[in-house]
Amino acid sequence: MSKFVGEGVVISDKMDKTIVVRVQEYKLHLKIKKYIKKTRKFKVHDEQNSAKVGDFVQFISCRPISKDKNFRLIKILQRYAGLGEGL
Repeated sequence: MSKFVGEGVVISDKMDKTIVVRVQEYKLHLKIKKYIKKTRKFKVHDEQNSAKVGDFVQFISCRPISKDKNFRLIKILQRYAGLGEGL
């Protein structure tokens, strides 16, 4: 069995030790010759609660942790800079 490694943006961190990651991919439609955007959401196990909304993260498939959680966080690739504080 091969491991799935994905990268995406954290869209929710409200759960304890769980983040929701959005992964987007663009595929070329064969008939109309346009790129179609496909979006998937994954629940990812984050043991230290280190990832925040907007962070770009990398995750890998693992054994089932709960009903919906089959992935765990590898690392945070890029922190979300935001618009700054005090604006």
